[in-house]
Amino acid sequence: MALLNSGDRVNDTLVIDRLLGEGAFAEVHRVRHAYLGLQAMKLFKKVASLEETHLMLDEARLLSTLGHANIVRLFDANTVQTPEGLRGFFTMEYLPGGSLENLSKAYPHSVPTAIAVDVMEQIASGLAVAHEQDPPILHRDVSLANVLIGYDGSVMRVRVSDFGLAKRADPVTRTASAKGTIAFMAPEVLTNQGYSCASDVWSVGTIAYFLLTDHLPYGETGRYSSYSFARFNRRLLPPSRYNDDVDARLDEIVMSTLQLDPQERPTNARVLADALRRRRRPPAVSYRDRDRGRARHLADEALRLHRIPGELERAADLMEEAIDLWPPLGEQHQPKLLLWRKGVMM
Repeated sequence: MALLNSGDRVNDTLVIDRLLGEGAFAEVHRVRHAYLGLQAMKLFKKVASLEETHLMLDEARLLSTLGHANIVRLFDANTVQTPEGLRGFFTMEYLPGGSLENLSKAYPHSVPTAIAVDVMEQIASGLAVAHEQDPPILHRDVSLANVLIGYDGSVMRVRVSDFGLAKRADPVTRTASAKGTIAFMAPEVLTNQGYSCASDVWSVGTIAYFLLTDHLPYGETGRYSSYSFARFNRRLLPPSRYNDDVDARLDEIVMSTLQLDPQERPTNARVLADALRRRRRPPAVSYRDRDRGRARHLADEALRLHRIPGELERAADLMEEAIDLWPPLGEQHQPKLLLWRKGVMM
């Protein structure tokens, strides 16, 4: 039974709307703010003081002030009286798309590659901000349940939540919650060898692998497989073995995040985000000197012609040809071309 139910008043401005989900550590409710509309509220099951609530949220509150598009914003933290006694809670932005668990369930076999890569890159961008703090802020519990989805218009916006909570949560209940958080933990974490930025990178790679293949890395067939450490003795197949849409470069990036030795992974989320960005960027094109020279000649001719009455359309055609032949000219002349096409002489 939930600690709070629909219609319960949290304080003067917050009322419980409905339960969104729960784990061994906390309940998540949708709440209605009297002035600000819908928010999400995480209600801790064991945290019973405001001081302890603030302590748990120190890192998350710091990151929230940075206003990064891929980090969930926090609004408030306080305590509320429940049938089980005083309990700590915090409120954050409500994202109607739910978590990545919802996204993965929406596709019976694998999430479309373009969407999966977009998710991976946005998670890495959010984590990179945390990893670049001094000292780095480690998430320690990146999983399907802790990555939320919202939309800016028609654009999907991924936001990482629950920064810092895993560090202070009960290690037993944490690994038992949210459909197997342990499945997203790096080998060095499972063997108590310490946690690093590379451990968060492992978790991002696990999410990407799962979204692309509908399998957990190093696991058995199926969505949620055995969590025994012996699974790391299996050979890891690249995502392309399950998904023909995964290209060689994406294979390489995902596999790099899942190296058993943390020293062999991208050292932090910024390195991973940069690798994904380079993959997305088209390869540089080498232009011959002859093409460059002809393009400049065409551009010069266009600039001469556009001042002659009746020649503006011909000038625009020549300038467009010049830019097609040598695209760097576009930085200088594209604005002129757009005006010429509208019949405006400069």
